Amino acid sequence: MPAEKAHAHTHEGRGPEDGTGRRHGGPDPAHGSADHRHGPGGHAREADRSTLLIVIGLTGAFMVAELVGGILASSLALLADAAHMLTDVGALALSLFAIRFARRPATTDKTYGYLRAEILAALLNGAVLIVLSVFIFLEAWDRFQEPVEVRGGLMLAVATGGLAVNIIAAVMLHRSAGESLNVRGAYLPVLGDLLGSVGAIPAAIIILATGWFPADPIISVFVGALILWSSYKLVRESVDVLLEAVPSHLDLEEIRASIQRIPGVAAVHDLHVWTVTSGYFAMSGHAVVEDVERTQDVLTAIHDRMHDEFGISHVTVQVEPRAIYQIDLEERAE
Repeated sequence: MPAEKAHAHTHEGRGPEDGTGRRHGGPDPAHGSADHRHGPGGHAREADRSTLLIVIGLTGAFMVAELVGGILASSLALLADAAHMLTDVGALALSLFAIRFARRPATTDKTYGYLRAEILAALLNGAVLIVLSVFIFLEAWDRFQEPVEVRGGLMLAVATGGLAVNIIAAVMLHRSAGESLNVRGAYLPVLGDLLGSVGAIPAAIIILATGWFPADPIISVFVGALILWSSYKLVRESVDVLLEAVPSHLDLEEIRASIQRIPGVAAVHDLHVWTVTSGYFAMSGHAVVEDVERTQDVLTAIHDRMHDEFGISHVTVQVEPRAIYQIDLEERAE
Protein backbone atom coordinates (compact mmCIF):
# COMPACT_ATOMS: atom_id res chain seq x y z
CA MET A 1 0.00 0.00 0.00
CA PRO A 2 1.37 3.41 -0.90
CA ALA A 3 1.52 6.31 1.55
CA GLU A 4 -2.23 6.64 1.92
CA LYS A 5 -4.73 6.11 4.69
CA ALA A 6 -6.67 2.88 5.05
CA HIS A 7 -10.12 3.07 6.59
CA ALA A 8 -12.01 0.14 8.00
CA HIS A 9 -15.33 -0.08 9.78
CA THR A 10 -15.58 -3.20 11.88
CA HIS A 11 -18.49 -4.56 13.86
CA GLU A 12 -19.33 -7.54 15.93
CA GLY A 13 -18.62 -10.45 13.62
CA ARG A 14 -21.97 -12.08 12.95
CA GLY A 15 -21.34 -12.96 9.34
CA PRO A 16 -18.53 -14.45 7.28
CA GLU A 17 -15.41 -12.56 6.35
CA ASP A 18 -14.81 -11.53 2.78
CA GLY A 19 -11.55 -11.56 0.89
CA THR A 20 -10.33 -8.38 2.57
CA GLY A 21 -10.68 -9.73 6.06
CA ARG A 22 -13.49 -7.34 7.00
CA ARG A 23 -16.30 -8.77 9.04
CA HIS A 24 -19.90 -8.32 8.02
CA GLY A 25 -22.77 -7.63 10.37
CA GLY A 26 -22.55 -3.86 10.77
CA PRO A 27 -25.22 -1.26 10.04
CA ASP A 28 -26.76 -1.32 6.59
CA PRO A 29 -29.24 1.54 6.33
CA ALA A 30 -30.78 0.13 3.19
CA HIS A 31 -31.52 -3.32 4.59
CA GLY A 32 -31.54 -2.83 8.34
CA SER A 33 -28.86 -3.40 10.89
CA ALA A 34 -27.94 -6.79 12.23
CA ASP A 35 -26.24 -5.04 15.14
CA HIS A 36 -29.37 -3.10 15.96
CA ARG A 37 -31.59 -6.16 15.86
CA HIS A 38 -29.28 -7.98 18.21
CA GLY A 39 -27.87 -5.04 20.15
CA PRO A 40 -29.16 -3.74 23.48
CA GLY A 41 -32.05 -5.93 24.55
CA GLY A 42 -31.61 -8.05 21.43
CA HIS A 43 -30.42 -11.01 23.48
CA ALA A 44 -33.36 -10.74 25.87
CA ARG A 45 -35.50 -13.78 25.41
CA GLU A 46 -39.24 -13.82 24.91
CA ALA A 47 -39.50 -14.88 28.56
CA ASP A 48 -37.83 -11.62 29.61
CA ARG A 49 -40.40 -9.57 27.73
CA SER A 50 -43.24 -11.62 29.23
CA THR A 51 -41.77 -11.11 32.69
CA LEU A 52 -41.52 -7.37 32.15
CA LEU A 53 -45.13 -7.20 30.99
CA ILE A 54 -46.35 -9.11 34.05
CA VAL A 55 -44.32 -6.98 36.45
CA ILE A 56 -45.50 -3.78 34.75
CA GLY A 57 -49.09 -4.97 35.22
CA LEU A 58 -48.58 -5.82 38.90
CA THR A 59 -46.66 -2.65 39.72
CA GLY A 60 -48.96 -0.38 37.74
CA ALA A 61 -52.12 -1.83 39.29
CA PHE A 62 -50.80 -1.51 42.81
CA MET A 63 -49.48 1.98 42.10
CA VAL A 64 -53.08 3.02 41.40
CA ALA A 65 -54.26 1.19 44.53
CA GLU A 66 -51.59 2.89 46.61
CA LEU A 67 -52.52 6.28 45.17
CA VAL A 68 -56.18 5.76 46.08
CA GLY A 69 -55.22 4.35 49.50
CA GLY A 70 -52.92 7.31 50.15
CA ILE A 71 -55.73 9.76 49.38
CA LEU A 72 -58.29 7.90 51.52
CA ALA A 73 -55.84 7.47 54.41
CA SER A 74 -54.48 11.02 54.06
CA SER A 75 -51.01 9.45 54.04
CA LEU A 76 -48.25 11.38 52.32
CA ALA A 77 -45.94 8.37 52.78
CA LEU A 78 -48.26 6.21 50.68
CA LEU A 79 -48.59 8.94 48.06
CA ALA A 80 -44.80 9.28 47.95
CA ASP A 81 -44.41 5.51 47.67
CA ALA A 82 -46.96 5.52 44.83
CA ALA A 83 -44.78 8.12 43.10
CA HIS A 84 -41.77 5.90 43.67
CA MET A 85 -43.67 2.98 42.13
CA LEU A 86 -44.26 5.27 39.16
CA THR A 87 -40.48 5.33 38.72
CA ASP A 88 -40.56 1.52 38.69
CA VAL A 89 -43.26 1.46 36.03
CA GLY A 90 -41.27 3.97 33.99
CA ALA A 91 -38.05 1.94 34.29
CA LEU A 92 -39.85 -1.28 33.40
CA ALA A 93 -41.58 0.35 30.44
CA LEU A 94 -38.28 1.78 29.20
CA SER A 95 -36.68 -1.65 29.39
CA LEU A 96 -39.51 -3.16 27.36
CA PHE A 97 -39.37 -0.17 25.03
CA ALA A 98 -35.63 -0.75 24.49
CA ILE A 99 -36.13 -4.45 23.76
CA ARG A 100 -38.76 -3.73 21.12
CA PHE A 101 -37.09 -0.74 19.47
CA ALA A 102 -33.65 -2.37 19.45
CA ARG A 103 -35.04 -4.80 16.87
CA ARG A 104 -36.29 -2.14 14.50
CA PRO A 105 -34.09 -1.75 11.42
CA ALA A 106 -32.07 1.35 10.67
CA THR A 107 -33.06 3.58 7.76
CA THR A 108 -31.17 5.84 5.42
CA ASP A 109 -31.99 8.87 7.59
CA LYS A 110 -31.86 7.10 10.98
CA THR A 111 -28.70 5.06 10.67
CA TYR A 112 -28.82 3.94 14.32
CA GLY A 113 -32.53 3.23 14.15
CA TYR A 114 -34.55 4.37 17.17
CA LEU A 115 -32.11 3.39 19.90
CA ARG A 116 -31.77 6.93 21.27
CA ALA A 117 -35.55 7.15 21.81
CA GLU A 118 -34.99 5.19 25.02
CA ILE A 119 -32.56 7.84 26.26
CA LEU A 120 -34.92 10.71 25.45
CA ALA A 121 -37.74 8.95 27.30
CA ALA A 122 -35.47 8.34 30.29
CA LEU A 123 -34.45 12.00 30.38
CA LEU A 124 -38.07 13.16 30.33
CA ASN A 125 -39.04 10.60 32.97
CA GLY A 126 -36.20 11.68 35.26
CA ALA A 127 -36.99 15.39 34.92
CA VAL A 128 -40.66 14.85 35.79
CA LEU A 129 -39.75 12.77 38.83
CA ILE A 130 -37.36 15.43 40.14
CA VAL A 131 -40.23 17.91 40.09
CA LEU A 132 -42.41 15.32 41.83
CA SER A 133 -39.84 14.78 44.61
CA VAL A 134 -39.70 18.54 45.25
CA PHE A 135 -43.48 18.56 45.61
CA ILE A 136 -43.24 15.71 48.18
CA PHE A 137 -40.69 17.68 50.22
CA LEU A 138 -42.87 20.81 50.21
CA GLU A 139 -45.96 18.86 51.23
CA ALA A 140 -44.00 17.09 53.99
CA TRP A 141 -42.86 20.47 55.34
CA ASP A 142 -46.47 21.69 55.45
CA ARG A 143 -47.50 18.57 57.35
CA PHE A 144 -44.70 19.09 59.86
CA GLN A 145 -46.13 22.54 60.50
CA GLU A 146 -49.74 21.35 60.63
CA PRO A 147 -49.99 17.57 61.13
CA VAL A 148 -52.79 15.84 59.22
CA GLU A 149 -54.72 12.99 60.79
CA VAL A 150 -53.73 9.73 59.10
CA ARG A 151 -55.76 6.49 59.06
CA GLY A 152 -53.04 4.17 60.31
CA GLY A 153 -54.96 0.93 59.72
CA LEU A 154 -55.58 1.62 56.04
CA MET A 155 -52.04 2.90 55.66
CA LEU A 156 -50.65 -0.32 57.16
CA ALA A 157 -52.79 -2.54 54.93
CA VAL A 158 -51.81 -0.72 51.73
CA ALA A 159 -48.11 -0.56 52.68
CA THR A 160 -48.09 -4.30 53.43
CA GLY A 161 -49.66 -5.00 50.05
CA GLY A 162 -47.05 -2.80 48.38
CA LEU A 163 -44.26 -4.72 50.08
CA ALA A 164 -45.71 -8.01 48.83
CA VAL A 165 -46.00 -6.72 45.25
CA ASN A 166 -42.43 -5.42 45.28
CA ILE A 167 -41.10 -8.73 46.59
CA ILE A 168 -42.92 -10.63 43.83
CA ALA A 169 -41.62 -8.21 41.19
CA ALA A 170 -38.03 -8.46 42.49
CA VAL A 171 -38.13 -12.26 42.50
CA MET A 172 -39.51 -12.36 38.94
CA LEU A 173 -36.83 -9.99 37.64
CA HIS A 174 -33.90 -11.44 39.59
CA ARG A 175 -32.90 -14.14 37.09
CA SER A 176 -33.18 -11.94 34.00
CA ALA A 177 -31.33 -9.11 35.75
CA GLY A 178 -28.27 -11.32 35.98
CA GLU A 179 -28.32 -11.96 32.23
CA SER A 180 -29.44 -8.63 30.75
CA LEU A 181 -28.08 -5.17 31.53
CA ASN A 182 -31.32 -3.70 30.21
CA VAL A 183 -33.52 -5.71 32.60
CA ARG A 184 -31.10 -4.96 35.44
CA GLY A 185 -31.91 -1.27 34.92
CA ALA A 186 -35.54 -2.09 35.78
CA TYR A 187 -34.65 -4.51 38.60
CA LEU A 188 -32.67 -2.01 40.69
CA PRO A 189 -35.52 0.56 41.06
CA VAL A 190 -37.83 -2.25 42.20
CA LEU A 191 -35.35 -3.11 44.93
CA GLY A 192 -35.22 0.55 45.91
CA ASP A 193 -39.01 0.67 46.14
CA LEU A 194 -38.90 -2.15 48.69
CA LEU A 195 -37.31 0.35 51.08
CA GLY A 196 -40.23 2.72 50.62
CA SER A 197 -42.74 0.00 51.49
CA VAL A 198 -40.63 -1.16 54.41
CA GLY A 199 -40.51 2.43 55.69
CA ALA A 200 -44.27 2.99 55.41
CA ILE A 201 -45.11 -0.08 57.52
CA PRO A 202 -43.37 1.05 60.75
CA ALA A 203 -44.75 4.56 60.23
CA ALA A 204 -48.27 3.12 60.12
CA ILE A 205 -47.59 1.03 63.23
CA ILE A 206 -46.28 4.10 65.08
CA ILE A 207 -49.40 6.04 64.13
CA LEU A 208 -51.68 3.18 65.26
CA ALA A 209 -49.79 2.70 68.54
CA THR A 210 -49.11 6.30 69.55
CA GLY A 211 -51.17 8.56 67.29
CA TRP A 212 -47.98 10.45 66.36
CA PHE A 213 -48.89 11.66 62.87
CA PRO A 214 -45.51 13.29 61.99
CA ALA A 215 -44.21 9.75 61.38
CA ASP A 216 -46.02 9.91 58.03
CA PRO A 217 -44.22 12.98 56.59
CA ILE A 218 -40.89 11.76 58.00
CA ILE A 219 -41.17 8.56 55.97
CA SER A 220 -42.37 10.50 52.93
CA VAL A 221 -39.20 12.61 53.05
CA PHE A 222 -37.16 9.41 53.03
CA VAL A 223 -39.07 8.09 50.02
CA GLY A 224 -38.81 11.47 48.29
CA ALA A 225 -35.05 11.38 48.77
CA LEU A 226 -34.94 7.95 47.11
CA ILE A 227 -36.92 9.33 44.16
CA LEU A 228 -34.67 12.38 43.90
CA TRP A 229 -31.48 10.32 43.97
CA SER A 230 -32.63 7.77 41.40
CA SER A 231 -34.06 10.52 39.18
CA TYR A 232 -30.86 12.54 39.38
CA LYS A 233 -28.80 9.52 38.32
CA LEU A 234 -31.24 8.80 35.48
CA VAL A 235 -31.04 12.39 34.18
CA ARG A 236 -27.24 12.52 34.56
CA GLU A 237 -26.74 9.25 32.70
CA SER A 238 -29.19 10.28 29.97
CA VAL A 239 -27.40 13.59 29.45
CA ASP A 240 -24.04 11.80 29.34
CA VAL A 241 -25.34 9.53 26.58
CA LEU A 242 -26.73 12.45 24.58
CA LEU A 243 -23.40 14.29 24.98
CA GLU A 244 -21.60 11.11 23.88
CA ALA A 245 -19.49 11.05 27.03
CA VAL A 246 -17.21 8.10 27.73
CA PRO A 247 -19.29 5.43 29.54
CA SER A 248 -18.68 5.62 33.29
CA HIS A 249 -17.44 2.02 33.52
CA LEU A 250 -14.82 2.50 30.78
CA ASP A 251 -11.47 4.30 30.94
CA LEU A 252 -10.38 5.98 27.71
CA GLU A 253 -6.67 5.82 28.55
CA GLU A 254 -6.95 2.15 29.43
CA ILE A 255 -8.56 1.50 26.04
CA ARG A 256 -5.83 3.51 24.30
CA ALA A 257 -3.11 1.55 26.12
CA SER A 258 -4.80 -1.74 25.24
CA ILE A 259 -4.83 -0.88 21.53
CA GLN A 260 -1.21 0.26 21.62
CA ARG A 261 -0.17 -3.11 23.06
CA ILE A 262 -1.39 -4.84 19.91
CA PRO A 263 1.59 -5.94 17.79
CA GLY A 264 2.03 -3.64 14.80
CA VAL A 265 0.33 -0.59 16.36
CA ALA A 266 2.72 2.35 16.77
CA ALA A 267 0.30 4.98 18.08
CA VAL A 268 -3.37 5.76 18.63
CA HIS A 269 -5.02 9.17 18.28
CA ASP A 270 -8.45 10.81 17.88
CA LEU A 271 -9.92 8.07 20.08
CA HIS A 272 -13.60 8.34 20.99
CA VAL A 273 -15.84 6.01 22.99
CA TRP A 274 -19.53 6.64 23.58
CA THR A 275 -22.87 5.02 24.36
CA VAL A 276 -25.39 4.59 21.57
CA THR A 277 -28.04 3.39 24.01
CA SER A 278 -28.09 1.37 27.22
CA GLY A 279 -25.62 -1.50 26.98
CA TYR A 280 -24.55 -0.68 23.40
CA PHE A 281 -21.16 1.03 23.12
CA ALA A 282 -19.23 2.38 20.14
CA MET A 283 -15.63 3.38 19.49
CA SER A 284 -13.81 5.23 16.74
CA GLY A 285 -10.17 6.15 16.36
CA HIS A 286 -7.01 6.27 14.27
CA ALA A 287 -4.36 3.59 14.57
CA VAL A 288 -0.83 4.16 13.24
CA VAL A 289 0.75 0.96 11.94
CA GLU A 290 4.40 0.06 11.38
CA ASP A 291 3.75 -2.35 8.52
CA VAL A 292 0.89 -1.59 6.13
CA GLU A 293 0.92 -5.20 4.97
CA ARG A 294 -0.47 -6.18 8.37
CA THR A 295 -3.40 -3.73 8.27
CA GLN A 296 -6.12 -6.38 8.27
CA ASP A 297 -4.46 -8.30 11.11
CA VAL A 298 -4.31 -5.12 13.17
CA LEU A 299 -7.95 -4.26 12.45
CA THR A 300 -9.12 -7.74 13.45
CA ALA A 301 -7.04 -7.64 16.63
CA ILE A 302 -8.43 -4.21 17.60
CA HIS A 303 -11.99 -5.33 17.02
CA ASP A 304 -11.58 -8.55 19.01
CA ARG A 305 -9.86 -6.80 21.91
CA MET A 306 -12.49 -4.04 22.12
CA HIS A 307 -15.25 -6.62 22.15
CA ASP A 308 -13.67 -9.13 24.51
CA GLU A 309 -12.08 -6.74 27.04
CA PHE A 310 -14.46 -3.77 27.01
CA GLY A 311 -17.75 -5.00 25.55
CA ILE A 312 -17.60 -2.53 22.63
CA SER A 313 -19.27 -4.09 19.60
CA HIS A 314 -19.45 -1.12 17.19
CA VAL A 315 -15.86 -0.27 16.24
CA THR A 316 -14.65 2.13 13.54
CA VAL A 317 -10.88 2.37 12.98
CA GLN A 318 -8.93 4.38 10.45
CA VAL A 319 -5.47 2.92 9.86
CA GLU A 320 -2.57 5.22 8.94
CA PRO A 321 0.98 4.30 7.87
CA ARG A 322 3.63 5.82 10.13
CA ALA A 323 4.90 8.02 7.27
CA ILE A 324 1.52 9.72 6.84
CA TYR A 325 1.22 10.14 10.62
CA GLN A 326 4.60 11.86 10.78
CA ILE A 327 3.60 14.23 7.99
CA ASP A 328 0.38 15.09 9.85
CA LEU A 329 2.33 15.80 13.03
CA GLU A 330 4.72 18.09 11.18
CA GLU A 331 1.82 19.98 9.56
CA ARG A 332 0.10 20.45 12.93
CA ALA A 333 3.36 21.70 14.46
CA GLU A 334 3.67 24.34 11.74
